[in-house]
Amino acid sequence: MFNITDYAFKIAGGILLIAVSLRMLYSGKEEYSVDEREDIAIVPLAFPLTAGPGTITTVMLLVSEANNFLEASFVFVGIIIGILISYVGMIYSSKLFRLLGEEGLRVVTALMSILILAIAIQFIINGAAEAVSQIFGK
Repeated sequence: MFNITDYAFKIAGGILLIAVSLRMLYSGKEEYSVDEREDIAIVPLAFPLTAGPGTITTVMLLVSEANNFLEASFVFVGIIIGILISYVGMIYSSKLFRLLGEEGLRVVTALMSILILAIAIQFIINGAAEAVSQIFGK
């Protein structure tokens, strides 16, 4: 309909994931006004990261890169594993915080943001390579 190619989604998804990873890496304590704090009850805190645009784009790109049903099913198995890990992490968050402490949580967040950044860069590289081969012929 809009003539949007897979590689355009890969590049856009990579840029979106870069924004997510940089926000994770450089997040500070944010101050909110009274009006903004009231809206926080509507959207749970974990929702934007677990099912936000970055996650949805990542799943779309991974499924589009799958060559067969088996590879696509691995993406969905990964989603289920991610949900289970998120659930356990949320249930035991207070114990995890006591175990890791503030510094440990910063290290885990930094490692996760670097992993997301690497995935984002790979999406951009793959998308750019496909775009160049499409433009200059195969």
